[in-house]
Amino acid sequence: MTKNSSILVLSLALLLATPAAGGAQKAAAPPQLFATSDQCMACHNGMTTHDGLDISIGFDWRSSMMAHAARDPYWQGAVRRETLDHPSASAAIQNECSACHMPMSRYTAKITGQMGQVFAHLPIAAPGPGGVAPAAANPASVLAADGVSCSMCHQIQPDHFGQKESFTAGFVVDTKTRFGSRSIFGPFQVDPGRTALMHSASQFNPAEGTHVQQSELCATCHTLYTHALGADGEVVGELPEQVPYLEWRHSSYKDAQSCQSCHMPVVEGEAPIAGVMGQPRAAVSRHVFRGGNFFMPKILNRYRTELGVVALPQELAATSSRTVEHLGTSAAVLTLERTEVSGGRLTAHLLVESLAGHKLPTAYPSRRAWLHVTVLDDRGQTVFESGAIQPDGAIAGNDNDADPSRYEPHYAAIERPDQVQIYEPILVGPDDGVTTGLLTAVRYVKDNRVLPLGFDKATAEEDIAVRGKAFDDPDFTAGEDRIRYTVDLGGATGPFTVQAELLYQPIAYRWAHNLAQQQAMETDRFVGYYDSLASASWATLARAEARVE
Repeated sequence: MTKNSSILVLSLALLLATPAAGGAQKAAAPPQLFATSDQCMACHNGMTTHDGLDISIGFDWRSSMMAHAARDPYWQGAVRRETLDHPSASAAIQNECSACHMPMSRYTAKITGQMGQVFAHLPIAAPGPGGVAPAAANPASVLAADGVSCSMCHQIQPDHFGQKESFTAGFVVDTKTRFGSRSIFGPFQVDPGRTALMHSASQFNPAEGTHVQQSELCATCHTLYTHALGADGEVVGELPEQVPYLEWRHSSYKDAQSCQSCHMPVVEGEAPIAGVMGQPRAAVSRHVFRGGNFFMPKILNRYRTELGVVALPQELAATSSRTVEHLGTSAAVLTLERTEVSGGRLTAHLLVESLAGHKLPTAYPSRRAWLHVTVLDDRGQTVFESGAIQPDGAIAGNDNDADPSRYEPHYAAIERPDQVQIYEPILVGPDDGVTTGLLTAVRYVKDNRVLPLGFDKATAEEDIAVRGKAFDDPDFTAGEDRIRYTVDLGGATGPFTVQAELLYQPIAYRWAHNLAQQQAMETDRFVGYYDSLASASWATLARAEARVE
């Protein structure tokens, strides 16, 4: 993807010379662990189903957020913000933040006793003619640019799966077996002929490892704890920054569906797992990694040149569209259970039901979902509206978008347009001030994200607890939230139409615009990106409508 077709196995060059008799001597290079994705794509493309659907693993992966983990300009801006907020801890911050976004480069550094870096590997250069990277590319930077790549995930061993030591990039890779004899895991047995073919092309030996289909593999990076830092860089607290695996484990989905079963959908019928001598297999998982971030592929597509993007425009567009479709069909259901008019007031009882196997929304705390509810009179004029999205990506009436020190509480009932039901996490620092700084935050003061089925908020462990007024709301429970809207009709005449939408943003307005305070290239650049596409920053998860006399 970023170099010529020869096998590039990459290691960090240790540049420090060690004095010795007879002159300086370079330290030994670390074991060679990884190959970049282009070595895998050569064979794992050109895959189609019996009815002609292209399921090429390489093409699916390269337009995913996994492939763009290092190119993600929001992540780059967020890391820069943290290093500016906590300058004495810059090296440690880059080491921690590169662990899942530049995992191959960082893991190679880790086994040599070095720290992972972020900004030393930026900017990421786009490939030159013919897909070949500039000749001067640093091998470690080439690894970093490849994001969460094939030979990273498929080399993870099932050590300590599901235990806290495996979280926050605590995955384990064999560092002792020399390159050329290393195993790479997949869910299928591979016959000797195809094993020899794969080894000749990649230097890896395919091995059956069903652990690659376990949620616990995903949990190694998608269960992430961050450490709050004080003024001198000292650790003052720990925050469960994103813990979808723990949420899933506390739900009824635990024994029914894995992360992969939803985010890597299985192809119907038999399909090949390679384009070269591909043996048809049942239950082949697509590498689309569909999730909740439809917005970033749009940014990557528009600013592809300056971000060094390799995926084709149509591939990124398809990824964004596929994500929106998935969210619109598989995230939630809205129902207007009862509407009535009495004494000049309209009352609507709205049910939000989650279809997700974790909190909705989950993962990175910039994500939010909210209810947009409108009441129209008999002429189609708006009598009431709560939760309207603004062109700049802000929510009308949301205290946090208007003032970064405030936030909307959880509501059991809404009576005014400036009250908005927003399902979100709100973080505070040691001074109880609201913050979007991950390394400033020590706890959640609000977490009313809609719970998955089977989630008991009374017994949930601290790291996944419901926070704020939602905990005491008897209508906020496993799999659902019921909320009542009571509207003063102000003399308007019916029949009335009640329209409800559950809307969603992967990056909330406040989370983006707080970066503007830093005045650094990466932060200012992302705010500019966000503003240029703010009108495309949200999607609809569910709708409901009812008429009432």
